Amino acid sequence: MSKLNFAAFVVVVAISGAASAQSSDPRGACKADYDKFCAGIAPGGGKVIACLDAKRDQLSASCKTALDGRKKK
Repeated sequence: MSKLNFAAFVVVVAISGAASAQSSDPRGACKADYDKFCAGIAPGGGKVIACLDAKRDQLSASCKTALDGRKKK
């Protein structure tokens, strides 16, 4: 494999890994939804998650996926 092909492969893997991590992490995937719907809620004790769950029908698809993944852990 040439150096250029290898470098391109590494970049693609890194980008796909970062996208996957963001979609499974509620802090990254739900930031815009938190800012829009729950900005007045202080973190701690599950209050932010409860707020996001209460607004579930209005959340982005990536946030819903991250919250679902959090429940499976």
